[in-house]
Amino acid sequence: MSASEQLVLDLPVRQALGRDDFFVAPCNAVAVAQLEGWARWPEGRLALVGPSGSGKTHLAHVWAGLSGAQIIDAAKLSIDDAAAALVVENVDQIDGNETSLFHVYNEMNAQGGALLITGQTAPSRWALSLPDLSSRLQSVPVVALEPPDDTLLSMLLAKLFDDRQLPVSPKLIAYLLKRVGRSYQEVNTLVKSLDKAALAAGKPLSVRFVSSFLNASNEQNHA
Repeated sequence: MSASEQLVLDLPVRQALGRDDFFVAPCNAVAVAQLEGWARWPEGRLALVGPSGSGKTHLAHVWAGLSGAQIIDAAKLSIDDAAAALVVENVDQIDGNETSLFHVYNEMNAQGGALLITGQTAPSRWALSLPDLSSRLQSVPVVALEPPDDTLLSMLLAKLFDDRQLPVSPKLIAYLLKRVGRSYQEVNTLVKSLDKAALAAGKPLSVRFVSSFLNASNEQNHA
């Protein structure tokens, strides 16, 4: 069987979500400090926002480890999910489940529970149809994950390769840093594409292999 005919095995990604696996850099230090100081949140509420792939879920798991919180996606939230500590993820994509969040918010407010909500943008920009819920969420303090700097991009590349159990050299990380897009989503997409290409070719990730892959991709995009 030739390299081009090899079966590509989509192995499970071992996603590291512990506190020691989250890299603190200037672009996210404020968010990390806010989560670690959660006992001082005004009224026990915080909205963590940032683009896809920016680390919201990772930080949500870090905070859950600190507070004992449950983590529930907004679309799957039940009115019975109020707890002493709770993370409701992707509230900007709640998809018709606003009543459940409204009841949970009010119940936790009455009980004094700690609530972390996440989304890609601030609550003031969420297209919510329930006015009472919208007004409550707009009063929640917001902390944003900023676009990554070079320090964080380097660490993020190394982590994403490690999550996929792909050994890479510091030389390759430095090479990619000069060529990768400056967003979390572009970094995630590139690592996923390189993983698939290396599996298909049956070769390790080296500067030479990655250079050929990127050149071929650029030629294909401009064809």
